[in-house]
Amino acid sequence: MNAFPENAPRAGRREWIGLAVLALPTLLTSLDISVLYLALPHLSAGLHADSTQQLWILDIYSFMLAGFLVTMGTLGDRIGRRKLLLVGAATFGVASVLAAYSNSPQMLIAARALLGVAGATLMPSTMALIRNMFKDPKQMGTAIGVWFACFMGGATVGPLVGGLLLERFWWGSAFLLGVPVMVLLLAVGPRLLPEYRDPGAGRLDLVSVALSLAAILPAIYGLKEMARGGLHALPVAALAVGIAVGVVFALRQRRLTSPLLDLRLFAGRSFSAGMGIGLLAGIVMAGTTLLSSLYLQTVQGLSPMNAGLWLLPQNVAMVAGSMSAPALARKVRPVYVIAAGLVIAGVGLVLHTQVAAVGGLPLLVAGLVLTSFGIAFPMSLTMNLVMASVAPEKAGSAASISETSGEFGVALGVAALGSLGTFVYRTRLAGDLPAGVPGEAARTAGQSITAALAEAQHLTGQVGADLVEGARAAFTSGLNVVAAVGATIFIGLAVMSLVVLRDRTPRPASDEQPVPSGTEAVLAIAD
Repeated sequence: MNAFPENAPRAGRREWIGLAVLALPTLLTSLDISVLYLALPHLSAGLHADSTQQLWILDIYSFMLAGFLVTMGTLGDRIGRRKLLLVGAATFGVASVLAAYSNSPQMLIAARALLGVAGATLMPSTMALIRNMFKDPKQMGTAIGVWFACFMGGATVGPLVGGLLLERFWWGSAFLLGVPVMVLLLAVGPRLLPEYRDPGAGRLDLVSVALSLAAILPAIYGLKEMARGGLHALPVAALAVGIAVGVVFALRQRRLTSPLLDLRLFAGRSFSAGMGIGLLAGIVMAGTTLLSSLYLQTVQGLSPMNAGLWLLPQNVAMVAGSMSAPALARKVRPVYVIAAGLVIAGVGLVLHTQVAAVGGLPLLVAGLVLTSFGIAFPMSLTMNLVMASVAPEKAGSAASISETSGEFGVALGVAALGSLGTFVYRTRLAGDLPAGVPGEAARTAGQSITAALAEAQHLTGQVGADLVEGARAAFTSGLNVVAAVGATIFIGLAVMSLVVLRDRTPRPASDEQPVPSGTEAVLAIAD
C-alpha cells in the first residue's frame, strides 16, 4: 500500500495557517509541564501539600497522559480528529481553571488528572491532522519539523514565563496560561482545520481500553518509582503486572477485526525503525538531561532557576536542529541526515564524558547543545518516517503509538540511566570515602549526592568539606559513565539507520521532478 498517492496536492495558505493553530496546543502542552516545576514550591505552601501529595501533583498528569494516548489516538480515527481535538481543548481549558483555583491538594490532583486525559486527546490529534492536511510528503516533513520545534519551544520558554508569572501573581496563574490558548483554538479550529475519520473503523473495544490502561499505568508507575527510590517490591510488582497485562492486550489485538492498537503497523520496516530510533533516543536524552540538571544544582551549586537558564541553550539548539533537518534533507538523502545527527549527538555525549567536578560547566553546556542539536535531526525526521509510512486512516493510531513510546522512553531513561548513575556514584564514593566520616553518615551519603551534601553540613572541620568534594566527584563519574553509554547507543543507532533505512529514503528531488510516491515518498522533505 502506497503511503501517499501519486501527484499528491500541495498544501496552500489555509493549511499552513491551520498548522499555526495546531502549534498552539503543542506549545502549551510542553510549556505547562516546565512551568509546574517552578510553581510546585508555591502551590505546596499555599495548599499545605505534603511530600506524597506533591509527587502525585507532579506525576498524575504524565500517568493519565501516557495511559490514554493509545485510546484517544484510535478514538480520533473513529469519531473524527478535529472533533476530538476540540473536545479535548474545551476539557483542557476547564481543567486548567479548576487547577488554578484548587483549594486543596486533592482537588489539584483531580484537576491534574483531568488535564492529563485532555492532553492525551490533543497530541495525537494534532499529529494526525498534520498527516491529513499535508498530503505532499515533502511539505509534511517541514510541517512536522515546525510541530517538533513548537514542542521544544514550549519547554524553552516555560521556565521564563513561569518565573515572570510567579514573581507577580499567585501560583494558580501558571495553570491559567492554557485558557486563552484553548479559547482561541475553539474559535478558529472549526474554520481552519479539516475533519477526518476512518470510514472503515469498527466499534471501540472497551475491554481493550481497560487492558491498555491496566498495562500502561502500572508500568509507568513502576518505572518512575524505581527511578525515585530504587528496586523495591511495590514498583517491581507494578512493572511486572503492567508487562503481563500488556501481553494479554497484545494477544487480544491480534484477534480483533477492529483492534484498539493495530499491531500490523509494526510489520513495516520504516515504522518499526522510526519507533526504535525515537524510543532509544528518548531514553538517552531523558537520562542525560536528568543527570545534567542535577550536576548543575549539586556539583556546581546553582539555584533551580539558574540551572534552568543554563539548560535553555540545549532547548534552543534542539529547535534549531528540528528546523534545519528538512532543509538538509532536501540536499542529501534523509537517512544520511538522520545518521549524521546521531553522530553529532554522540560527539556531544563524548564531551560529557570529559566533564569534571571542578570547572566542568562550559564543557557540560557545550555537550548538551551539541547533543540536542544533533538529536533533533533523527527525532523530527523519524516522526515524519512513522507518519508517512501509514495510510491516512491510521494516522491517529500511529501518532498515539509514537507519543506513548516517547512517554516510556522518558520513564525508562530516568529509571535505567538514573539508576546507572546512582550505582557509579555509590561505588565511587564507597571507594574514596574521606577518612573521619562516621559510619551512619557514610551510609546516608551513599544514598544520593543530595543526601551527602545535607549530611556534610552536620560534620565539622575538614571532614565535611572532604565529603562534599568526594560526593561531587563521585556524581560526576556517574554522569561520565552514563554519557559514555549514551554515546555508544547513538553511534550504534547511526549505523543501524544506514543499514535499515538506506533503501527506504529517496534521493533529494529537484522542484522539476514529480513528487515521489509510495515507499520512495517516506522521507522526501521540502519547503
